[in-house]
Amino acid sequence: MTITLIFLALLMGIVVTWLVKQSINSQPWAEVGVIDNDNPNGPVFIGSKKVFLGGLLAVLTSLFMLFFSAYRIRMEYPDWVPLDDPQILWVNSVLLILASIFYQQAKNAAQRNKEGGIRVGLILAGMFTFCFLYGQLWAWQQIHDQGLFIYSNPANAFFYVLTGLHALHIIGGLWVWARSTAKVWLGAQADDVKSSVDLCTLYWHFLLVLWLIMFYLLLST
Repeated sequence: MTITLIFLALLMGIVVTWLVKQSINSQPWAEVGVIDNDNPNGPVFIGSKKVFLGGLLAVLTSLFMLFFSAYRIRMEYPDWVPLDDPQILWVNSVLLILASIFYQQAKNAAQRNKEGGIRVGLILAGMFTFCFLYGQLWAWQQIHDQGLFIYSNPANAFFYVLTGLHALHIIGGLWVWARSTAKVWLGAQADDVKSSVDLCTLYWHFLLVLWLIMFYLLLST
């Protein structure tokens, strides 16, 4: 558990450092450009979006730190029965790693103005992300079939809550992924989606690191 909190503290430090850096480098008077096809002459504040995302990641890190601390405290009680984690979680971890890799590929393609590379990267990233979510549902089904319900033991409840909360944040990210993917397939240029792909890549990397920390916590207790 100590290792888990150390990793989370490091993650928080990285997020805060990145957030401070973005805030210092932000120049609102210079951040004017095209926002989208519907409003081609409107302003876009890319730095503000990055600061918003940084704030969101800091909040999420704090939220999961509280959950992990509560998990550590609750497991000391005598009624705690450790859950036998489904093996499918290993496969799911690989799927989320692949999703993060292909999102990074889409980001790299956007930096090089390669619309074809963006399309391929986004499709594969989305496909592996949906597979991850399906795998998480499969894990829930497995432990449910074993009679391990959310109310039958505190360890079961934490498993459902933590994995469910993580999945909800991925689903939220998929909304932005869907908009970016639709734009690219409808013929948008790389500059039109570069910002959203950049921010989504960071979000996917963050959720991957968060999942790996959570997976380690579930396996080690």
